[in-house]
Amino acid sequence: MRVLLLNQTFYPDVAATAQHGTDLARHLVAQGHQVVAVSSRSIYGRKGAALDAYENVDGIEIHRVGFSLFGKSSGILGRLIDFVLWYILAGWKVLTLPTCDVCIAFTTPPFVALIGLLMRWAYGTKLIYWAMDLYPDVPVLYGMMKPNAWLTRVLERIHRSILRRADRTIALGRCMRDRLVAKGIDPHRITIVNVWADRNEVTPAGSDGASNPYRTEWGLTDRFIVMYSGNFGMMHDAATFVEAARLLNDQPHDSSIEFLFVGAGARTDEVKQQAESYGLTNVRFEPYQPRERLNDLLTLGDVHLISMIEGAQGLIVPCKLFGILAAGRPVLFVGPPESEIGRVVNEEDCGWVVPIGEASRLVDHIRRLAADVELAAQMGGNGRTALEQRYDRSIACASIERMIREVVTGTKRSCGGNGDGVGKQQERSQTGTEHTVHDEARPNGSDEAMCQSVGGEAA
Repeated sequence: MRVLLLNQTFYPDVAATAQHGTDLARHLVAQGHQVVAVSSRSIYGRKGAALDAYENVDGIEIHRVGFSLFGKSSGILGRLIDFVLWYILAGWKVLTLPTCDVCIAFTTPPFVALIGLLMRWAYGTKLIYWAMDLYPDVPVLYGMMKPNAWLTRVLERIHRSILRRADRTIALGRCMRDRLVAKGIDPHRITIVNVWADRNEVTPAGSDGASNPYRTEWGLTDRFIVMYSGNFGMMHDAATFVEAARLLNDQPHDSSIEFLFVGAGARTDEVKQQAESYGLTNVRFEPYQPRERLNDLLTLGDVHLISMIEGAQGLIVPCKLFGILAAGRPVLFVGPPESEIGRVVNEEDCGWVVPIGEASRLVDHIRRLAADVELAAQMGGNGRTALEQRYDRSIACASIERMIREVVTGTKRSCGGNGDGVGKQQERSQTGTEHTVHDEARPNGSDEAMCQSVGGEAA
């Protein structure tokens, strides 16, 4: 089959959606499919055309159109102009390419799936909508748009039109699936495919402990590292982390504990300013690191932090979790327990979920892990096992390939699995049926930047 991937970011970009798209493309090529990607000539968030207009990488035909005139930091108007320019050029490009059997449309920029609907109308191309985040829900949560404003209502109607007309929609988790169903979308047309990590790219057996090169380079040889790695955006809680660091900063018996933030994002400066105002000496900031050093970076952390603001559940899934699972490290998630991340952490017993604002509880968990090496290793091992059985790149990509075949050929698989006892993640929708990549990955045979980016904007 000939498959088109439609997203503003793609290889060699290290943004989260670019990495997922590239992983999927390589898998599909390895399975004998023809894969075409249409993306931008700009690296995500930067101005100018840094990339070639055409490139063939590992058998993937990459067509790049347009470039960012203003960049990510230009404000709403500048980004809107960049988006519209890319919509026009990408729409023209896909209409001039040889016909594809299926188009997989991501959500960068928002509503790019409209181009997929254009292909469906013009050529009969099937459309799979990969909902990496939901619009206009995200800007409404940010406070950038009012829930009942006329523009919000228009964008919501556009989004629902895409969802109704897509042949299949990929949701990143159960909470996102529930939001889509609440919008009136048939649950039978929603497939859950969690974001993933590559078990071979990140391994617990990589350099760790005193042998980790980052410990020497950054002078951390005697530290218990509490790490936050990746994008620190508006959807992430920062205050709880800073308060936890403050509570630990002045205690002599906690002097070996250090908070390490690696990456960038909208909240990074806020955290830096708060740390400076408190005079914290146990907080350190480092920039994004090259992806080829991903294993060293993730195994540097003795425990990893993830956060999400209240209300964001179902809108995003912080994909850094799965790289942490691959590294075999315990997780401390500050956010809603009913979110996909909260559910996975609790179900897999790979860490703890901490309510937003409860810094003292976060401190208790950090101290316990610092004092109990065996417990930390057990939780990390639980996470690694879960990654290998349910969240590995090969499992998720194989599930998407099966879905592509179903959509293109019109065949339907049995969605009921082997019963309710197939695993922790099995849930049935109100109709009694659910598509989910988890169950396809079960060993008993029932029907399931690498997003933990150190060089890009993973959630």
